[in-house]
Amino acid sequence: MKLKLKQLLALVACAGGTVVGAAQDKLYTVVDGTKVDAKTMDGFRAWRAAACDRCHGANQEGMVGPSLIASLKTLSKDEFVKTVRDGRLDKGMQSFGNNEMVMKNIDNLYAYLKGRSDGAITQAKVSPLP
Repeated sequence: MKLKLKQLLALVACAGGTVVGAAQDKLYTVVDGTKVDAKTMDGFRAWRAAACDRCHGANQEGMVGPSLIASLKTLSKDEFVKTVRDGRLDKGMQSFGNNEMVMKNIDNLYAYLKGRSDGAITQAKVSPLP
């Protein structure tokens, strides 16, 4: 059974769940802080596959690399794409321009990380909406 977003939101509201980030620009949909739409889930999978946590931390709060939760509050989508695609070798950020999984899901990766930065996604590990 495939539900439209409005139907899903109505069902969640009736069940007493909390929906955050059925975003104005529809970057992501998050229910109860950890259940996300399919595209955002693909962004999480790209994050994991590229092992971004090695530098940015398992919770995107930074380690060797900066906190992406903080960075995505000011970084534009174009700047994000350029950084991921081209890297910042002078700062230790490798290029992912040849990583098919990352580049195929760059919009989804941005949505996932933006959801984390916005506070709509409340923990790093997410699961798909039913």
